[in-house]
Amino acid sequence: MIAPADDAARTNWIALARAPRIGPVSFFQLLARFGTPGEAIKAMPSIDADREAAARELDATRQFGAEILVAADPDYPLALGELSPPPPVLSVTGQQALFTRPAIALVGVRDASAAGRRLTRDIARGLGESGFVTVSGLARGIDGEAHAASLETGTIAVLAGGVDQIYPPQHRDLYEAIREQGLIVSERRLGHRATAKDFPRRNRIITGLAIGTVVIEAAERSGSLISARMAGEQGREVMAVPGSPLDPRSAGTNRLIRNGALLVRHAGDIAEAVSYQLGPEGVRLQPTLPLEPSETGQPVPEGLAARIFEALSPTPMPIAEIARTSQCTARQCAAILMELEIEGTALTHAGGLASRA
Repeated sequence: MIAPADDAARTNWIALARAPRIGPVSFFQLLARFGTPGEAIKAMPSIDADREAAARELDATRQFGAEILVAADPDYPLALGELSPPPPVLSVTGQQALFTRPAIALVGVRDASAAGRRLTRDIARGLGESGFVTVSGLARGIDGEAHAASLETGTIAVLAGGVDQIYPPQHRDLYEAIREQGLIVSERRLGHRATAKDFPRRNRIITGLAIGTVVIEAAERSGSLISARMAGEQGREVMAVPGSPLDPRSAGTNRLIRNGALLVRHAGDIAEAVSYQLGPEGVRLQPTLPLEPSETGQPVPEGLAARIFEALSPTPMPIAEIARTSQCTARQCAAILMELEIEGTALTHAGGLASRA
């Protein structure tokens, strides 16, 4: 990927990322096919990319004192760049140098117990003293305790709404402190008010920024368990703090441990668990990601789009399986799925899955 050379190219990148029915998967498929967002917008008029709205967003974000990073920027966090796919666009405000340090995600219930809150503070402080940045979602309970306890050593708050949207409202002072001393991050545009569908995307960024995720108090149906699953799918270390079997707030964490999550008691356990990912100076070791050759320009078999659509079902299936059923290569299948998604008849999902819309 080539970073935008000027604001016009950056505006095209934002416009394509914000276009209806263009998710991270289809965005990078378009980028691989056409080279740049501007060329993709030019080649496919059916994409409703609003350059004027993107330019306004870029200006408003800067006036707010924030910055829009795209996945090709040199300052884009390397940990997120490893995801498949990474978020195409991030809005950030605060100390971007925190992206360069190893991070641990601390997540858990909003109605945390007094013991859970104290344990979270102790863990966050201990991690900060060991050189780790904490990452969480600014929610009540575990999230807020983690941020507050690690303000001086480094903390990143990932928001489901825009970087200017403070939620919950009672965390305004904490938000301002993090913006001053830490870092605020969001995948959404400035002014966006979070809805239920935004929180899984937020959680994916929380775990994606971290080399390990620690769950501290989570009920059986807690969203923190979804974060733990995402962390595992991203190849991150999944850890959990055990709790009383009599407390429903520990039912989810205890089940995580039973299912293979690493049991941790304090910051020392966490640092030991992720030490294999760090170099001798505590710097995270970056994996080398192979680049795949492009098949742009290769002929598409006649009737392939119809075969691929016929192979789809409402249940997400691996793209590789859809390609086998449709008798084509995985790249041809992905390219057709991209066009079907733009037409509104198919959906692609993280993890290499696709389904009918």
